[in-house]
Amino acid sequence: MPLRQINQTRINIILIILLVPFLAFSHGVSASDQAILREGGLLSYILVGAKHMITGYDHLLFLTGVIFYLNNFKDIVRFITVFTIGHSITLIFATYLGIKANEHLIDAVIAISVLYKGFENLGGFKSWFSVKSPNLLFMVFIFGLIHGFGLSTRLQSFDMGSGQFLAKIISFNIGVELGQILALIPIVFIISKWKPLKSYETFYKMVNWFLVFAGIALFIFQMYGYMHEH
Repeated sequence: MPLRQINQTRINIILIILLVPFLAFSHGVSASDQAILREGGLLSYILVGAKHMITGYDHLLFLTGVIFYLNNFKDIVRFITVFTIGHSITLIFATYLGIKANEHLIDAVIAISVLYKGFENLGGFKSWFSVKSPNLLFMVFIFGLIHGFGLSTRLQSFDMGSGQFLAKIISFNIGVELGQILALIPIVFIISKWKPLKSYETFYKMVNWFLVFAGIALFIFQMYGYMHEH
């Protein structure tokens, strides 16, 4: 077996091992989060929303893939804004209207978005299908809608009561945005600082292969969870 192929195999094994911590996350409502919401006011919804985004590894993996594609801060702001608009629409309206879906199925689609971004960044559309990848700004908006539906499903798992219902939804959404900003700061910093280095190409490929493997593993994990619920 050629040395290059052996090294790639080792990298793939490492990536799979790194996925194990992700599979430890489970569905359901955190008792501590429910206690915070029950005892606090609107500020508690902001705090829990921020926590859900900071710990929302699937959302952050997708955004990491998007940031790799961009070359300047202006583009980062533009794409993240489009993603924010998308997930805010579904988070607010789906929650307010009580539109629900199975958490495993929504998270499976979100896993596909992670796989999609890694595949696109590695030139998969051109090398596999000999076509240009779809317009990224449009795809980020579409995936933003899907990610927002996932966040709405999480929020609807909580006992929100009947008072200040819309205000609670908006507060949770504000928290999500704040958590997103806090989580993206170190990601943007690391990627931007790594770009001038000679090792950036290797770093780029490893991270995006990780996104591909993460998307596949998370999809299988969520579908397994869905099938064992029914």
